[in-house]
Formats: sequence, C-alpha cells, structure tokens
Amino acid sequence: MSSDLATLQVAVVQMVSTPRVEENVATAERLVASAAQAGADVVVLPEYWPIIHRDMAVRLALRERWGDGPLQAAMARWAQTYGVWLIGGTIPLEANDPDRMRNSCLVFDRSGNVQARYDKVHLFRFQKGAESYDEAREIEAGTEVVTFLLEGWRFTLGVCYDLRFPELFRRVAPVDAIVLPAAFTHTTGQAHWEVLLRARAIENLCYVAASAQGGRHESGRRTWGHSMLIDPWGSVQALYAEGTGWVMAEWRRDVLDAVRAQLPALTHRVF
Repeated sequence: MSSDLATLQVAVVQMVSTPRVEENVATAERLVASAAQAGADVVVLPEYWPIIHRDMAVRLALRERWGDGPLQAAMARWAQTYGVWLIGGTIPLEANDPDRMRNSCLVFDRSGNVQARYDKVHLFRFQKGAESYDEAREIEAGTEVVTFLLEGWRFTLGVCYDLRFPELFRRVAPVDAIVLPAAFTHTTGQAHWEVLLRARAIENLCYVAASAQGGRHESGRRTWGHSMLIDPWGSVQALYAEGTGWVMAEWRRDVLDAVRAQLPALTHRVF
C-alpha cells in the first residue's frame, strides 16, 4: 500500500457506554471490526468509550500507566488485527497529580504501534439547574497540541470541550483533518454541536471527524450523539444520530486541494 493515500475511508463510531468495562470493550471491538470489514482505513472511537459511570472513584480506578494496560493493549490489537488506523477516543491515563487522571486520545497505526497521544486541554464546566459538570475535579489538563501524519495526511486532535476553542486548531494550521472524540451533553449538543463542528471545518478548510457518545446512559447521563463526518466546505457527509453504531465517508485529497485553491483563506490570515 502506498504511504500517501489519495483517498481515505473514515468511520466514526458512536456508543452509549455502560458502567461495565468488559461490555464496552466488546462493543467497541465489534464496531471497529464491522467498520474495517466495510473498508475503513481509519476508525474513530468516542470519548470515555471504556466506561461512563456516576462514581468518580470508579473512573479513576481505571487509570493506566502510559504504554501499559489492558485498554491500550486492546486498541493496539484491534488496529493490527483489522488493519486500520485506530483513533482511540479517550481512556484514563495516570496524571502527575495522584488524585486525578489525564483524559487521553491515543492513535494506533495499522501495525498496532502508537503514533500520537493527545491529552485533553480544555476542561468542561457547566451548571444548569440540577445538571452540573466540573471535569477539573478529576482530570489534569494537557498542555500540548498534537499533529501526526496518517499515510500522507496531516491530522490534529481535540476532545469534546476543545471544540469550543478554535485557537487550539489554528496553532497547528494548516491541517488536512481534525478528529474530535466527544461525550457532549444533550443540553449543549442540541444547541451547539453541529454548528461548531462545521465551523471548525469551514475556517480550517479541512475534513472533520467527530465520534460521540449518544443516548441515555445507565448512569443517568444523557449524551447528544450525532457523530458525523464533514468535508472542507462544511457539508455533513454522514451522520449517526442516536444509539450505537458507525457511519463512514470518503475523504479525497483532490477535493481538499480544490477547495483550498478556490478559496485560499488560509493564505490570507493576518493575525
């Protein structure tokens, strides 16, 4: 296979993760295998795919040492077994603070080797009536923007709340693709999810893949879902609204180049 691909088949996986890790691992593998069998080159898992649990202590207990742990081993095995690039949503990794974790997205190539790690930078806080979130209580923020090459395509990563901060992606522009695993709340997702994703594609003239949690979880949490793939003109190529499954779209280098030639906005930046 050529090291530079003119097209990529990209699949985004959507889950409604449970409090049971073994169940979520089995579901994730089934969906990765299904997308790979349909021809995917790249498969993206959602944020928190191994577990969504109401108890912070349970989530923290799943922390793995960087480079060693069953969740990392499983993703490496899936990438190699199914011959895909696997962008592994997020898993909890050990932090510098022993009472918190890093919310980390790992990228595995077709041989199962890690090619990138991104630790979520922006930590979500939201309060509306009884609905309340404060990620800083359990998550230690990352500090680095990450890019990696995927068979000739330049990718960058964000996670969920990072979507609201366009300067994160502009720090490494131009990129060919932004990948964003998420577990957007139903409240904020209904209002802002699609418009923000399309804006990131439009302003960066790049493809966007967003893989989400999508449904009513046993923990009581409700996530928005609507996993989608977006082209550099901001058009939604494929959408999975709610529940568990995946969708796929073709990303074409010639389309990316044509849009940037027609509208060379990236070369017109002043600041």
